[in-house]
Amino acid sequence: MLTEGSATGDDDGDSRDDRLRLLFTCCHPALSPESQVALALRTICGLTTVDIARVFLVPEPTIGQRISRAKAKIAKAHIPYRVPDEHELPDRLRPVLTTVYAVFTAGHHAPVGELDARLDLADEGVRLSRVLVELMPDEAECVGLLALTLATNARRRSRTDSAGEIVLLVDQDRSRWDHAAIAEASALVESVLRRGRPGAYQMQAAIACLHGLAPTYAETDWPQIAELYQLLEARWPTPVVRVNRAVAEAEVSGPQAGLALLAELVGTPTERWHLYWSTRADFQRRLGQMEVAADSYRQALECPCNDSDRRFLQRRLAEVEVLGPR
Repeated sequence: MLTEGSATGDDDGDSRDDRLRLLFTCCHPALSPESQVALALRTICGLTTVDIARVFLVPEPTIGQRISRAKAKIAKAHIPYRVPDEHELPDRLRPVLTTVYAVFTAGHHAPVGELDARLDLADEGVRLSRVLVELMPDEAECVGLLALTLATNARRRSRTDSAGEIVLLVDQDRSRWDHAAIAEASALVESVLRRGRPGAYQMQAAIACLHGLAPTYAETDWPQIAELYQLLEARWPTPVVRVNRAVAEAEVSGPQAGLALLAELVGTPTERWHLYWSTRADFQRRLGQMEVAADSYRQALECPCNDSDRRFLQRRLAEVEVLGPR
């Protein structure tokens, strides 16, 4: 429930409440869910239409149209600029959570430039998640989102080397992780899962905590992660979840199992996503299929991606080309 004074703001809350008013205004139920999130991302954190399009794997003109229609609808309907009353929250919470997570994602993995070019957005995503928990402590998915952002953000110092190049999870220095944040996230997950209403953000948070609590990559509980992704996909069947589930299944049952899961995405808009192709390429590389892996890396390089990802893909392509038939 909303805490006392949340709609008016105190000495330390004016900027927070301004941000929340704008967020809840953008997520008014009179707008379509897609328009709600696009408008919020554009207005709240200044993401460009290019950034937003890459986050959601849709064409840039589509995002521009959604934002324009949403602004016109708000003006025409005279939608008020305020935090909604308690009875209005259920209709708005889901897009608010989606927006905050998208803000965090755009900071954790920048759509353009270097991988860590927008760490300010990652911090803002964590901050907004905390504020939502303060406002609605009884909402399990708010707690789940906070745990997810904390556990994911905790690994950010180890994701690039001294030259700014990407370091994969298997090679990361875990001593550089923020273990206090991981412990906080884990405690939040345990507390909220006891409520018996596991939602998508809670399950993703549990996965992130399993990664964070593993002493080494080899000691990661991949079977449990794969099971959680299967449950998550049943509730939230998105291409991103499917690709991540494929990664987990490949660790449990081998890369062929991962490729089998990705096969259902062939011919879908997911093929615009470079991480779909790079995941596919990695499975093929591990199976010794160097020629097809090279083709998949080339497909990945044809997709929009940030500069850090592009350099990583170019290095991987060069490696499989050397190992392939001469």
